[in-house]
Amino acid sequence: MNTFEMIYEVVKRIPKGRVATYGQVARFAGNPHWARVVGYALHANPDPSTIPCHRVVNREGKTSPAFAFGGADIQRQLLELEGIVFDADGRVDLAKYGI
Repeated sequence: MNTFEMIYEVVKRIPKGRVATYGQVARFAGNPHWARVVGYALHANPDPSTIPCHRVVNREGKTSPAFAFGGADIQRQLLELEGIVFDADGRVDLAKYGI
């Protein structure tokens, strides 16, 4: 399995209504230094219907301004549809919604 495939396997396991950070995905995929690689992999996501990249946020709980499938607003909308609430600063409470 290549690096992107390992990352996709981790992202597939993030439950609906929960989020993980890029760093968490990197660690679970086998290398804590892959946080940027996680971003590259998610941007190249070959199958968004089975690889829920919208469930990955930054370490502050913020969505990506360059979300590959329509921008940060789309990522937020997808998360809100799963019941995730954002604070006034546009952050997800990682203690409540994190894996």
